[in-house]
Amino acid sequence: MTATHWLFGDQLGPAFLAAGAGGPSRDAPVVMIESRAVFRRRRFHRAKAHLILSAMRHRAAELGDRVRYVRAETYREGLRQAVGDGRVTVHHPTSRAALRLVRSLDNVTVLPPRGFLVRHEDFAAWTDGRSALRMETFYRRVRSDHDLLMEGGRPAGGTWNLDHENREPPPPGARTLEAPAPYRPREDAVDEEVRRDLDRWEREGDVSFVGRDGPRLFPADRRQALAALDRFLRHRLAEFGAYEDAMLAEDDTLSHSLLSSSLNLGLLDPAECVEGAEAAWRAGRAPLNSVEGFVRQIAGWREYVWQLYWHFGEGYRTSNALGHTAALPGWWDDLDADAVSSHCLATVLRQVRDTGWTHHIPRLMVLGSYALQRGWDPAAVTDWFHRSFVDGYDWVMLPNVVGMSQYADGGRGRMTTKPYTSGGAYIDRMSDLCGPCPYRPDRRVGEDACPFTAGYWAFLHRHRGTLRHNARISRAVHGLDRLRDLPALLEQERERGGQAP
Repeated sequence: MTATHWLFGDQLGPAFLAAGAGGPSRDAPVVMIESRAVFRRRRFHRAKAHLILSAMRHRAAELGDRVRYVRAETYREGLRQAVGDGRVTVHHPTSRAALRLVRSLDNVTVLPPRGFLVRHEDFAAWTDGRSALRMETFYRRVRSDHDLLMEGGRPAGGTWNLDHENREPPPPGARTLEAPAPYRPREDAVDEEVRRDLDRWEREGDVSFVGRDGPRLFPADRRQALAALDRFLRHRLAEFGAYEDAMLAEDDTLSHSLLSSSLNLGLLDPAECVEGAEAAWRAGRAPLNSVEGFVRQIAGWREYVWQLYWHFGEGYRTSNALGHTAALPGWWDDLDADAVSSHCLATVLRQVRDTGWTHHIPRLMVLGSYALQRGWDPAAVTDWFHRSFVDGYDWVMLPNVVGMSQYADGGRGRMTTKPYTSGGAYIDRMSDLCGPCPYRPDRRVGEDACPFTAGYWAFLHRHRGTLRHNARISRAVHGLDRLRDLPALLEQERERGGQAP
């Protein structure tokens, strides 16, 4: 008897039903399970809950009679309803919790993961004997192995990394980049049903959400995801690179692809994204710096984070090298942007509240930097990012937040060699966010002291003993000795505490 194939809610593209080596049986019956307990355990962003449920139900509609779609309290209960003790296959899930679940079930066979370029065994071979697992080195290996942006065994253009061309601040006086608008899907009857169900769950009182669920902004099926990819490659990729690190108050998407949620739902395959970008460059439709920057995000960083999630092991979750234990304040957890006076922080929180998304620099250098400076518990920060972003999954956020954003592994030759935090000068240089702000980026003390500038120096002081030995930040640490206003700054930060800046 043919085994039933189980599709998780982030395994929704055709690759997860493709037969062949490591795949399910051809034309195998399919089961999908919508577990209400998942939404009860965490207070997710409502737009994220909507997107996931809409994507699952759209996929079920596409599969028609081939799928049994079960709505149950738990995955275990739903699987029992759908197949009883019948044989089941499932592709390797994307979280440790889900993997533990499927491995605990006697009737389930776990197939190799799909949706990524690099196999676990190939990554393990790459790590063998290495003391430092640098993303740049890994990225070059992926480029070579997959013949991406290569010319005769050498990187296209003669260099592997064009990041130095992709750090431009926004054009002076620009309120937007005036890039063509990103693809936005139209809602349908499935979305209406999802919204009614979410409303009902909240009325019943056992499920609570945060953020706003306006019209769905991200693809929920394969057709929409391909349309979003095509629009980016044709109309937005060319301008992506130079300004990928810039921030503008009135232009939250700039020229970013907005494809992360589609990739992480399994609606797009990374190979088709990077190969499409390379084809655009070879056809002369996009410059190399934009294409290389996009390829590095997917074939480099995304693959690297996925592999490190499994390589570091479950103990990585509790990393806290800096000993940060402060709780997240309520205004942050509630995405209460209106409680915040700091213009950059309020703007980014508002973007997250209203869309469940913002690009990588606001995540790292505004949200993550603020949390790091305040000494918030890195596990709580990781959970917040997981819950609050439409593209947030355990495998995505654990390495990104613990290793990159919160420096909770202390470097140790792993993901980063220094904490990623700065004073207000960086935000001022890379954005238009400081102009209308009541705080000034060059002020450390006083009513108009920038929370990021003051927070940066307070952070360095708090960890002076550890960071003075770090070559990449030791100069800044030694600069503490020249701050005559340091006592006043530290007292000011103690008085501010967890108050919204």
